[in-house]
Amino acid sequence: MHLGGAGEAIMLNSVNLRDHMLPHPTKVGADDSIAEAMHVIIDNKVSGVCVVDSQDNLVGILSELDCLRAMLDSTYNRTSPGRVRDYMASDNLVVAHPNEDIVDVAQDMLSKNKRRRPVVENGKLIGQITCRQLLRAVQQFAQ
Repeated sequence: MHLGGAGEAIMLNSVNLRDHMLPHPTKVGADDSIAEAMHVIIDNKVSGVCVVDSQDNLVGILSELDCLRAMLDSTYNRTSPGRVRDYMASDNLVVAHPNEDIVDVAQDMLSKNKRRRPVVENGKLIGQITCRQLLRAVQQFAQ
């Protein structure tokens, strides 16, 4: 994969995703309140979190936009914001395996316009790859 601009070419060798993923992604439970999830997102300075069950199986993804939607819905309807399960994305989740090629994952994330991808092994959430980790990988190879 060639990356670069202004006449610069950076060659990113194919590497294992496991070497660049976040090994302990920020996560919440599906039964957590939206308010709790918002605190986790804000306190950890992330744009979204993985949603897991009690055995660390990935069941969804909750973004800042999902939380904003929940808060606006509750304001409009004059109700409590509800639970994570009510607003998380849970259908057709795209995940990565830790042994996937980082270049392939990066290209797929770009094509789907996604900023993060949970990393799952044997059904369990073991990490997450984000645009920031991909940028760090590119930076390491450029040096």
